[in-house]
Amino acid sequence: MDSLIPGPVAAALDLLVTLFVFVIGLGVAALIVVFVIDITQHRDAIRRNYPVVGRFRYLFSTLGEFFRQYFFAMDREEMPFNRAERQWAARAASGRDNTVAFGSTKNLTTAGTFYFVNCPFPTLDSDRAETEAMIIGPTAREPYCAPSFFNISGMSYGALSKPAVRALSRGAGLAGCWLNTGEGGLAPFHLEGNCDIIFQIGTAKYGVRDADGSLSDDRLRSLAENPRIRMFEIKLSQGAKPGKGGILPAVKVTEEIAAIRGIPAGKDSISPNRHTDIGSIGDLLDRIAHIREVTGRPVGFKCVIGAYGWLDALFEEVKRRGTDSAPDFITVDSGDGGTGAAPLPLIDNVGLPIRESLPMVDDIRKRHGMKDRIRLIASGKFVTPSGVAWALCAGADFVVAARGFMFALGCIQSLKCNKNTCPTGITTHNTRLQRGLNPVDKGDRVANYCISMRNEVEVIAHSCGVPEPRRLRRFHVRIVEGDGRSIPFNELYPSPDDADNDPAAAILAGRAEAAEPAPVQPADIAVPAQA
Repeated sequence: MDSLIPGPVAAALDLLVTLFVFVIGLGVAALIVVFVIDITQHRDAIRRNYPVVGRFRYLFSTLGEFFRQYFFAMDREEMPFNRAERQWAARAASGRDNTVAFGSTKNLTTAGTFYFVNCPFPTLDSDRAETEAMIIGPTAREPYCAPSFFNISGMSYGALSKPAVRALSRGAGLAGCWLNTGEGGLAPFHLEGNCDIIFQIGTAKYGVRDADGSLSDDRLRSLAENPRIRMFEIKLSQGAKPGKGGILPAVKVTEEIAAIRGIPAGKDSISPNRHTDIGSIGDLLDRIAHIREVTGRPVGFKCVIGAYGWLDALFEEVKRRGTDSAPDFITVDSGDGGTGAAPLPLIDNVGLPIRESLPMVDDIRKRHGMKDRIRLIASGKFVTPSGVAWALCAGADFVVAARGFMFALGCIQSLKCNKNTCPTGITTHNTRLQRGLNPVDKGDRVANYCISMRNEVEVIAHSCGVPEPRRLRRFHVRIVEGDGRSIPFNELYPSPDDADNDPAAAILAGRAEAAEPAPVQPADIAVPAQA
């Protein structure tokens, strides 16, 4: 039989058999080595009791999040963002049609679910009003006339990659929204898109610090010379980790990032858990006034709300000093986590969610008569138009988002933001992984996402019978209770402002605010929102 097989073929078969036996032998040897390692080690009981096989538990646990995302989880099941939300963001970013068919897949009877009260006679497209730019910091030397109610929240260069920051800057410039630098300082890439910049001052004062870490007036003045920098935001705390400073692992602290931040390269960048020079309400107002005087720009602060009595004390102190001493804006962040690295107990269990804290801060602001002086910015998991519209109903003047824009950049929610292994190139400084992120293409997607968001929030507003989104009020929303029935938002959180609670008062307020009176729809008065 062997004589029937040509010599070269027989030799090749013999080689393949030898290689096969060698590979099998190598695999058996590897299993024996692993078996010996597992059965002799003392750190892991599973591997010691079930050598080799026990390792599969950890493999499957690691791969479980990926299998759930693609094969097992329903469209509305995943956390922190489900597939339906991510797909809306992806379609909006691509500029494609974002309609769906066959009805809602959302469970509308779950406690906490909100929906909007549509008007029987919605606002006609011909009667719609453009959402006007809003002035922030009227007493600053250079107030900011902010054109967009939806903007990009703080994400630092360092936490994000260079092409990601470039894409965000380009998209913000195209869409006419602002871009917050995050606490990592101002990089040249923030300015490439010619967009409006909000400079965030974190507890480590990256980008505006002296050698000893103190706030540098010279650096503040240097930044203020750039006309694209519109405001300064003091970050007291953030949603992912209230009470703990920013965390940038050493692997992400490159020479370039270290130079921008003013820190050593190649070492973990851990910010203090609060500003060392701000330990009281008086200190906070003094620091706001100082930065506003040095830069001439509006200055506000960002925080997660937990304890809230200090806010009343803050407003009382502002009244004592005079309204010029007030912060120009307050950014309220949600306590349920953000994009950055953070300890799980802080993400899960510290700070109020935005659903509770936002109307609370708005009530305090209105109770002290500061609605027109202090602008309210909402930050916290606002990825789809319904969330943004809810925030406007709850009292926000502006809404900012981070993770929605990450989805626009191509984020797949791989949950590797705190590593240097992001597969989409958004949160990694590995140049091989960054290759897939084209700043021009992704910048267009960022702009599409922002524009689509504004357009669809307007659709909700028009459905509720108001001419533009900032006319949405609390009575336009209903909240589902534990028994599956809904109640008006203004009953759950009554507002000091009658226009938030009563449709007729809202119409009168709208007439007073508008340069030209908006058309009045009789149904807005005749049919209560809670009907």
